[in-house]
Amino acid sequence: MLEILGYTSALFIGVVLGLIGGGGSILAVPVLAYLFSVDEKVATAYSLFIVGTSALVGGLKKHKKGLVDWRTAFVFGIPAILGISFVRHFVVPALPDVLFSVASFQFTRRMAMFGLFSVLMIPAALSMLQNKKLEVNASPTAYNYSLIVTQGISIGIITGMIGAGGGFLIIPALVLLARVEMKVAVATSLIIIAMNALSGFFLGDALTMTIDWRFLLTFTAISLVGIFVGSYLGNFIDGKKLKRGFGYFIFVMAIFIFVMEFFVAR
Repeated sequence: MLEILGYTSALFIGVVLGLIGGGGSILAVPVLAYLFSVDEKVATAYSLFIVGTSALVGGLKKHKKGLVDWRTAFVFGIPAILGISFVRHFVVPALPDVLFSVASFQFTRRMAMFGLFSVLMIPAALSMLQNKKLEVNASPTAYNYSLIVTQGISIGIITGMIGAGGGFLIIPALVLLARVEMKVAVATSLIIIAMNALSGFFLGDALTMTIDWRFLLTFTAISLVGIFVGSYLGNFIDGKKLKRGFGYFIFVMAIFIFVMEFFVAR
């Protein structure tokens, strides 16, 4: 029953991505962890592949519309690749099961990774609930390379730890630091997420753990089917209202994960 619910959730992830253009992949980690009972390292690793593949499909669709700023994608994406590859190849495999103990309380690697994930789900949810859009006057000459590189590495490190795309962090950075228009930032962020997540998976996890490719490709394929279903349904459903509702859902999921890891699991 849990497996059926898990694959149904994979389809739901894709449908959400197709309907609102993002956010659905943030559910990959909890679905993998709680419905398929994989550990935190495997859940975040598989999530990177699912997130990266989904983002690549979405990014290429945006590219066909001429919305991707490839220069910005590489300037921002390459430092992010360095950050995430280092974390997934060296840091995560080296983390002990128990990071530290205080009396009878043990702070585990799972608590650290899922705790950080649940905390970062909150700003992701809030970004979906906000109606206002962040806009600046586009000015390609205003590139702040040092800040873009720093931000890219930081987001790569965070993405590597939690196994999510981090679009809610990337889009504001592109608008404010690379000074691109919002619609271009959204499209470009998909390419950056794809570069970031897939490189972290293939340069890190695929080299340090055994991958169940049959399961991973099945889950990803179902999510991709969901993307096309969601894109079709988008012709009949108000994506803005759905995005707001999904924001509340992500907020609830963040609390659920935190409670499960720090209270129920103990």
